[in-house]
Amino acid sequence: MSLFATKPISRIIAEAEETGEHALKKALSALDLTMLGVGAIIGTGIFVLTGQAAGKHAGPAVVLSMILAGIVSAFAALCYSEFAASVPISGSAYAYGYGTLGEFVAWIIGWDLILEYAFGAATVAVGWSGYTVSLMRENLGINFPISLSAPPGAIRDTAGNVIGHGIFNLPAALIAVAVTLLLIRGIKESASFNSIIVIIKVVVVVLFIVAGIGFVNTDNLGIGCTVGAPGCAEFMPYGFSGIITGAAVIFFAYIGFDAVSTAAQEAKNPQRDMPRGILGSLAICTVLYILVSGVMVGLVDYKALKEAAAPLATAIDEALKANQGATAGIMGSILTVFSSWIIKIGAVLGLSSTMVVMTMGQPRVFYSMSKDGLLPGWAAKIHPRYQTPHITTAITGAVVAILAGFVPISLLGELVSIGTLFAFVIVGTGIIILRSSNPALNRPFKVPLVPFIPLGAVLSAAFLMNSLPLDTWIRLIDWMAIGLLIYFGYSYTHSKLTVEGAVEDELPANYKPPIAAMLGIVLVVALTIYQVMAPSSGLGLGLEPDKKVADSIGLNLAIRLFAWILTGALVYMIMYGKRAASATRSASTKSIGLILSVVNIVLWGGVTYWYFQHIHDKVVP
Repeated sequence: MSLFATKPISRIIAEAEETGEHALKKALSALDLTMLGVGAIIGTGIFVLTGQAAGKHAGPAVVLSMILAGIVSAFAALCYSEFAASVPISGSAYAYGYGTLGEFVAWIIGWDLILEYAFGAATVAVGWSGYTVSLMRENLGINFPISLSAPPGAIRDTAGNVIGHGIFNLPAALIAVAVTLLLIRGIKESASFNSIIVIIKVVVVVLFIVAGIGFVNTDNLGIGCTVGAPGCAEFMPYGFSGIITGAAVIFFAYIGFDAVSTAAQEAKNPQRDMPRGILGSLAICTVLYILVSGVMVGLVDYKALKEAAAPLATAIDEALKANQGATAGIMGSILTVFSSWIIKIGAVLGLSSTMVVMTMGQPRVFYSMSKDGLLPGWAAKIHPRYQTPHITTAITGAVVAILAGFVPISLLGELVSIGTLFAFVIVGTGIIILRSSNPALNRPFKVPLVPFIPLGAVLSAAFLMNSLPLDTWIRLIDWMAIGLLIYFGYSYTHSKLTVEGAVEDELPANYKPPIAAMLGIVLVVALTIYQVMAPSSGLGLGLEPDKKVADSIGLNLAIRLFAWILTGALVYMIMYGKRAASATRSASTKSIGLILSVVNIVLWGGVTYWYFQHIHDKVVP
């Protein structure tokens, strides 16, 4: 059987309709799904990553980064909506890839989704810790040990000064454990908790916008002042490339709609409600994101947000200092209360619900992969009373707790972004292929303007991926190399398609491989070359090879093109390769795959060591 054998769509749908004590409980309505999406989206982006994106990448132009990330998300959300309504299974992009692109690509997506959900939950946990410690220290008078509230390494204040050294982020680890226990208890209980918290944090966000807008200092936005004058910021201090990089980093915050798709198997009426939950939550949150980021950078000099774990609280504190004696009135009183209590409590509660959704997604991907035989059977175990995947939920929670305790938030955020964007590329390509390979499939929701919308998802996601730092690309390739070793070492021979001899869906008699899918990859390659070569003023990466060793044009092209050309080769083989009639799998294929996987790991291990020892953060002499 081919590496690219697809799982019959009819079988996927049959699994989604299973009931009983060994199946996931169907308990979620359209409102629950929308609340899950809002719960995931409003959180990290507003309460944590806005500060990182503004301070390090985009400056006041972070508003434009938000708009760009929202457009990319809209393209992808339409593709996810069609898949989630047509193939309502808990595996999200993994399951969609299995039914359209084949098992090998599905495994790659499933492995990639670990970056998205597990690392994503850890990112949120770190943000939650920042706000919790700030609330304890500044409002409750509890001096929580600074060394136990940050990962190993130097701790810096907003001015960049070293104020201590971290050992382990204990609050981040504890919230990961608490959320894990809630999710084991039940999906409906988790959704109800999420809905209550969502209402609270939406109120907090709206109050911040209304109260803060009156204290916006246009000088912080570079509006109405002379750039370079004291107190006057530059609107785009990092150029267009900074806006794009900011969008790529912030993009992590938009993946709530993706997390909603992992709950498709637990929805009462997924064909109707999944598109509503996905698109509705994205629309609500995009508007709020744009408004909040605009007010935030208007309240404070963006440079003060570079190292802020709680950027909204930092923005309010700075605004109050700058407006002492001028905060009379209702809005001024609200702003004062915000700084001391509301924003921090809202963030703590809000990030809690975000963690619920992010941590919920990963075990359900594991559940689907285990049902297909790609992971051991215990990963598909359902609790007999709570009807939740309790074993994988516990494992996910433990991994999230460890990551949150030891890894910096900036690194986590970049890894989550590149993992999510890659999944979007695959989903957009899958929509194009499925329209040709299975035109008769019942589609309660259809992406309009195919192939243009899916191509928009592929190209825009690739555009943002290319904007992420080179070290993030290397870490992604390293992660995928590990995944390939596991696939050929275990999953290849344990797949249910082999064990049970499942018959693939027959292609239509008039099937023609959709040229648009390959065109998308070709355009991505061309786009990559342009971005690497072009200056920031031309929407390129704005590399400076004469100043930074890591900005080498050849190195940046080689790493990125390696990933895209390999992706294109896989898509080509999927569309033009012949489907195998036999259900058996070759031992030689497994052996060759294992050998190549080991060689690949050694090769990229060497590249990674060389890069971080001799290239990363080095200045051209």
